Amino acid sequence: MSKPIDNPADPFKKALAEATKVMADDAEMTVSYSVDPSGMSGDAMRLPQVSRRMTRDEVLLARGTADALAMQRRYHDADTHAKYAPPGDMARDLYEAMETARCEAMGARDMPGTASNIDAKIDADAKRLGYGEVTSAQDAPLSVAAGYLVRHLATGRPLPDGAQNVMDLWRGFIEEQAAGTLGDLQDKLSNQSDFAVFSRRIIEQLGYGDQLGEDPDQNDEDQDDSAEEDQEEEQDPDSAGDQDDQDDDAEASPEQSQEEQQDSASAQVSMDDLADEEMGDETELPEGEAPIEPPAPQPVSDADPNYQVYLSDHDEEIAAEDLAEPIELERLRTYLDQQLEPLKGAVSRLANKLQRRLQAQQNRSWEFDLEEGILDAGRLARVVANPTTPLSFKIEHDTEFRDTVVTLLLDNSGSMRGRPISIAAICADILARTLERCNVKVEILGFTTRAWKGGQAREKWLADGRPQQPGRLNDLRHIIYKSADAPWRRTRPNLGLMMKEGLLKENIDGEALEWAHRRMAARPEARKILMVISDGAPVDDSTLSVNPANYLEKHLRDVIAMVEKRKMVELLAIGIGHDVTRYYDRAVTITDVEQLAGAMTEQLASLFDTDPRKRARVLGMKSRGRKAG
Repeated sequence: MSKPIDNPADPFKKALAEATKVMADDAEMTVSYSVDPSGMSGDAMRLPQVSRRMTRDEVLLARGTADALAMQRRYHDADTHAKYAPPGDMARDLYEAMETARCEAMGARDMPGTASNIDAKIDADAKRLGYGEVTSAQDAPLSVAAGYLVRHLATGRPLPDGAQNVMDLWRGFIEEQAAGTLGDLQDKLSNQSDFAVFSRRIIEQLGYGDQLGEDPDQNDEDQDDSAEEDQEEEQDPDSAGDQDDQDDDAEASPEQSQEEQQDSASAQVSMDDLADEEMGDETELPEGEAPIEPPAPQPVSDADPNYQVYLSDHDEEIAAEDLAEPIELERLRTYLDQQLEPLKGAVSRLANKLQRRLQAQQNRSWEFDLEEGILDAGRLARVVANPTTPLSFKIEHDTEFRDTVVTLLLDNSGSMRGRPISIAAICADILARTLERCNVKVEILGFTTRAWKGGQAREKWLADGRPQQPGRLNDLRHIIYKSADAPWRRTRPNLGLMMKEGLLKENIDGEALEWAHRRMAARPEARKILMVISDGAPVDDSTLSVNPANYLEKHLRDVIAMVEKRKMVELLAIGIGHDVTRYYDRAVTITDVEQLAGAMTEQLASLFDTDPRKRARVLGMKSRGRKAG
């Protein structure tokens, strides 16, 4: 029996692992190769798998990933990073990207050989995410562009084409907002704390200061000052001397008469009375204490710090399956299907048309005759004819839309009752199924309130004596019909909940949009699309009866402005008999609910169109045409 041939990639893997430990300055670290995502977990590093063939791309990617993670291990301190890390999603993404760029720039300065290897990793990532084909800044992550710019300015090296494209799309904006701060970059690289403060300043200048949280250095200064004061009180020789003098006086006067003690006490009372008279009506404070102002409450809305909510204790974010029993959901789903049986054929044809348009833009391709991957059944005949022929494997390349998530946010207000909510439900259902076939994740959300004309929030307001301008005065109900990671087949019955009697009440659009945006911002996908379907302006009688008439509408406009400014999410809207173009830049208004399916499919298809002129034509001119018609 012949001796099995060793894997020719093993010597390379062993050498790379040892070199990586040296660069990371961590001899105890373990290095493994896996098909799982690369990264660090404790003292274990995972690198991309290298096959027996050791193709050039595999080797370059493994070396670049190893160097990048080694630089992170060598120059990055987790405690310092956590101290300055902002709590907001976008601010944290920017912070993480710039810190990664700092570590890689430090490696390029101290170990120049790592720079070209990391370039290869950046190039591979940019190609995988399609950064070279991006033509608009709104389609490119700002955090990624900021990281690329920091690395470019710190090293002076040109970036790979795809990364260069993303950086160029955002560079003008970043340099315009943070030009004065970026000039200090070289001086901040070596010290992670200084660089973290530098990063936070840039994040604030880019418009995300509201996501930074408290200043950690200010907190440290306050703690240091308190500690110094305590130490001074303990060690103050004058204070100690005064105390000793008092003790001496007490010991030296044992024969002090009771009359003298009474005179002393009377004098003390007189001084206290005089002090009370001078203070007037001011509240007496314990000695050595100053009045402490309560901390300012955190704003309810990132978009408008002045937007108020009177009571949020009874607000509800709930899964659809928790609002009805499984049997009831199945019954409601059957009723929904029966209601829309005549329309399902037309909607399904539109969905199939959308699927064909999306798949036509996906450049699917397979690589054959590989030693690893999926078994190629089409080449098994060769093995049957000649058993000595090795098995053949294949790998499918990533498609263009696999890194995309779409959220459908449905107005569940009472004015949608009847045919509008039925058609909205079935359209959302079929589009979710269609996009899932195209490897696009879909989330379906709904928003309403828990009560008509107020609720427990209004009852509390009445009990408190009806304070002026209390802000939002109802209890929210935000419903998750389908989360992005849940398969359609498991959540199909949930959409029947929209047929439940008594579910649809008031609509507070601004907070619902902000909620959906926060959920999307936390998603890992590179591209995020949010479609809002509504039939009217925000209306809640309880809130509007005791606040300015435009209170909810102003907040909706502020939230839309925030979403469009941050550019993390592509936002568009469809109004059913209601002119939503007053609020949203990308919007269409349909006069008949029967047009909803066509409008939804057309808008989604246009977003995936690679021709920007076609996209603009559908999202701009079409909206005016529909409105006019």
